[in-house]
Amino acid sequence: MSLPGHYETPHFPALYWPIGVLPGEPQYLYTVQDAWRFTLFWTLIVFELCHLAASSYALLVQWRNWKVMLGVVPLYSVLAGVEALMAGSVVGLLLGAVYKAGDFRMSTWLPFIWAIINVLVLILSSFSVQGGL
Repeated sequence: MSLPGHYETPHFPALYWPIGVLPGEPQYLYTVQDAWRFTLFWTLIVFELCHLAASSYALLVQWRNWKVMLGVVPLYSVLAGVEALMAGSVVGLLLGAVYKAGDFRMSTWLPFIWAIINVLVLILSSFSVQGGL
């Protein structure tokens, strides 16, 4: 599928209500750069929110040691940015490449969904799993 003649990259976040959509209302991504950018932005937002929740919980639990805890929120924020940059870039480029190879258009919801999947993988990988076969 080549780019439509009237194609403009949608403004971020460009989400639409998917039920009962009127013609022309849905917005799609056609290029690898757009898929990468949207996935990276959504991953940054979701990772920052997740790390903000974790650092807030750490502050609540360790409030007596407030001098040490002053660095927790900025440290978690920087770590979230680095993790999101790596995860969002890899997933965004893979998504864009797969959709371009299949000659498909990508809904603007997919980068958001993959950002949620990224943070769920991050949370699940933080637990050590004992046992096995």
